[in-house]
Amino acid sequence: MPVQNIDRNHSILSSGISVDITPSPDLSDAGLNPTFSVTATDEYGQSQEKHIAGERPLTIYVNKKEIVTLMTLGTQPEALVLGYLRNQGFISNISEIKSVQVDWETESAAIVTQSKHNWDEKLSQRTITSGCGQGTVFGNMMDQLNNVNIKSQKTSQSTLYALLTNISKQNEVYKRAGGVHGCALCKNDQQLIFVEDVGRHNAVDTISGLMWLNNISGEDKTFYTTGRLTSEMVIKVAQMSVPTLLSRSGITQMGLSIAQQLGVTLIARAKGKHFLIFNGVDNIILDAPPPINRYKKS
Repeated sequence: MPVQNIDRNHSILSSGISVDITPSPDLSDAGLNPTFSVTATDEYGQSQEKHIAGERPLTIYVNKKEIVTLMTLGTQPEALVLGYLRNQGFISNISEIKSVQVDWETESAAIVTQSKHNWDEKLSQRTITSGCGQGTVFGNMMDQLNNVNIKSQKTSQSTLYALLTNISKQNEVYKRAGGVHGCALCKNDQQLIFVEDVGRHNAVDTISGLMWLNNISGEDKTFYTTGRLTSEMVIKVAQMSVPTLLSRSGITQMGLSIAQQLGVTLIARAKGKHFLIFNGVDNIILDAPPPINRYKKS
């Protein structure tokens, strides 16, 4: 399956999947360049031109009410805003949104909805999470998980290895400048959408927003992240109905507990031929075990 590219109108340009495009809200086109050229001095006192990741604050306003400020690369801010509102449970149907307009001069994203909302109680119940750049989870998120139904899927070890190889060819901003996380929505051994941002929660929200805009189901997909698998990450992936979560990093106890509760297959420390299945071992077909390293330290 070819990697999908998403144009500025958020339509799928090439894929093996047929999707029904939901009528989109009116969106600005305010994507930024993800890196900047600067001069740094190395250990020999020599000046070098290097690229660093961008980072800009973006304050979200819904019907002129301030919701939160995110720190982001700003490459796909409209999708980031939509995914954030979706994953935090502010808005459940994209048809409720009239427009998303991002203005970098004021570092703001203005969202207009079809009807007014009273979120005072929800906004008063917020938890600063361990997400890079300080993620925020608002109250009642665990209650929303009662409606999540994860359909388990089988994935082969050889498919995971092929997927990890293909994803290693991405991470363009990281390779150029470092300082970012990458996330990908995948089907079989191919990534359909790949997003990098300064925080992994921003990357997953952007993917969620793109899925929302294009009516892409997560039921037969795998979600990959370079970041650790915290409760926040598991919750967001579960809300997208994705059954398998894969990371090159580690996990937290609460992330594991929620994955067990919801039935999300959790695979961490995945790099090269190594991975650890922390939940859903019955969903992984071990068809390509690597040679045993007899000299590996226990």
